[in-house]
Amino acid sequence: MRDFKGEPNVEGRPTAGAALAQQISEGAARRAKARSVRALGRLLPFMAAHRGDVVLAGIFLLAATASTLGLTGAVRALVDHLTGAKSRGVAVDPWFWLLGGVAIALALSSALRYFYVTKLGERIVADLRKRTYAHILTLDPAFFLATTTGEVLSRLTTDIQIVENLLATSVSVALRNLLTLIGALFLLMVVSPHLTGLVLLIFPFVIAPLFLFGRRVRKLTAATQDQFAQAIGHAGETLDALETVQAFGGEAAGAARFGAAVEASFATSLRRMTARAIMTAAVIGLVFGGVVLVFWLGVHAGLRGDLSWGALFQFAFLSVLAAGSTGALGETWGDVQKAAGAMERVSELLSAKPGISAPADARPLPADGAGDIRFENVTFAYPGRPDLPALDGFTLHVAPGERVALVGPSGAGKSTVLRLLLRFYDPQSGLVTVDGVNLTRADPQAVRTRMALVSQDSPLFSGSATDNIRFGRADADLEAVRLAAQAAQADVFLDALPQGFDTPLGERARSLSGGQRQRLAIARALVRHAPILLLDEATSALDAENERLVQSALDQAMVGHTTLVIAHRLATVLKADRIVVMDGGRVVEQGTHQTLIRQGGLYARLAALQFGVSDA
Repeated sequence: MRDFKGEPNVEGRPTAGAALAQQISEGAARRAKARSVRALGRLLPFMAAHRGDVVLAGIFLLAATASTLGLTGAVRALVDHLTGAKSRGVAVDPWFWLLGGVAIALALSSALRYFYVTKLGERIVADLRKRTYAHILTLDPAFFLATTTGEVLSRLTTDIQIVENLLATSVSVALRNLLTLIGALFLLMVVSPHLTGLVLLIFPFVIAPLFLFGRRVRKLTAATQDQFAQAIGHAGETLDALETVQAFGGEAAGAARFGAAVEASFATSLRRMTARAIMTAAVIGLVFGGVVLVFWLGVHAGLRGDLSWGALFQFAFLSVLAAGSTGALGETWGDVQKAAGAMERVSELLSAKPGISAPADARPLPADGAGDIRFENVTFAYPGRPDLPALDGFTLHVAPGERVALVGPSGAGKSTVLRLLLRFYDPQSGLVTVDGVNLTRADPQAVRTRMALVSQDSPLFSGSATDNIRFGRADADLEAVRLAAQAAQADVFLDALPQGFDTPLGERARSLSGGQRQRLAIARALVRHAPILLLDEATSALDAENERLVQSALDQAMVGHTTLVIAHRLATVLKADRIVVMDGGRVVEQGTHQTLIRQGGLYARLAALQFGVSDA
């Protein structure tokens, strides 16, 4: 296998489109069964971590609500004073001072309510983002066989942004209006139980559209997000291979495919918007129609003397507050439904469990371990192809400090050996040990600290050369960084950059040539000073001159390290202490170059194909 990521026909990985379609279908099916906003309960632990802000937000929320309702009492007192029989000649200024004082209290409490509720929401979302991303980084490669990177990024960005909109904006409005509605209904009962009874009779008709249309809004929202994630997933794949797309003239087809996915998302979104618009119109129409009816009855009660004019004004004011709060709740309920759909998708990520993790009683690797590697009768098949083992009864012992080369045709299982050694996967049967410790009983992170990997296409990151080399060892000082670059024959071209080692290299260091990127990746591996060195076609991207230089550097770096080398070009493995020939997931031959040539087996045939037996 030339590519460390694995060949699709070997791993059995479904195509990105099929995997994403399956993920979307399964996710939509699960969400279709949900009939509530329980997914938002996943946010409660994040809220509990900031109890101080929760308390302050609650205090100022109650204060703002009390001030709002207090305005109605101040208005009632003023109107009753003005319309009372004994009001002539009596000063009205104190009543206006009361009204102004309540208004100032409302302004201050509302500002503080907004600040603390919004701060709490932003803090929760920041914690959610960090927790989700940190959890994604713990998931093993098997998870990403069924879920594309674009789908994961869509949930990490778009879906969490929807939750942020709810917590930072909508939840503040919703809580304020909910408390206002409760308080207004209570005061309405105090002012006029008879008229309030009529209001409560109307209330079920107002609530009905929220439940009738709300569930449909949530389902359509989840479908919109799934379809948008599909579009993002395709866009990510296309941009990642933009040069290939342009080389094959696939710009129009790629744009059309992305456009079709976006249009499908928009069509679903349009249906969601239509349902929400109908829900909003029904709620507002019923609410304010009911207010007009109740107020008409109240005016007649005032004319008959059953109510004071102050009480009537307060009742009208409270009715408007209750109606406005109910209408606003109808609006924000759509946001709640939308956020619930988004949170379900995020929760699916948070609920995903890595198949490879540290056991509760993890065994530590020996501190003085020199890199003894053993594979004992290992059988392993990738999750997508359980019927096609990548390794079948594979047995190999690599002594500390030994340099072993793995060769064989594509699909022989060579890169799978490295994957199991790095504990990206666990074998279905057999044993893999490092320094006598069974890797299934060890912490994967502890295992990986003993190894340094250079693969055929080692990804680099945006930032400088120093940043990329330090990715191998975060505490490496500048001298260690430079020494690693020199060992990888990378210091000359790095010094020639405008800012030397600190020059920004662009996304994935694409400002460098393929050979330069590979040498930088080798420097990143060398700076780790790990006892085990894994080289998967490490020099394949280099020209003949650079390959000679880097191979010389690697020959020196391998001294004192246990090394596994995968190479198709047999000239790069001639100096190995031992060459292990693999085919069909098994060891079929092993020995030195000359020994294997004399045996006349698979290795001899491969050598003859590459440079002729006479030259071998």
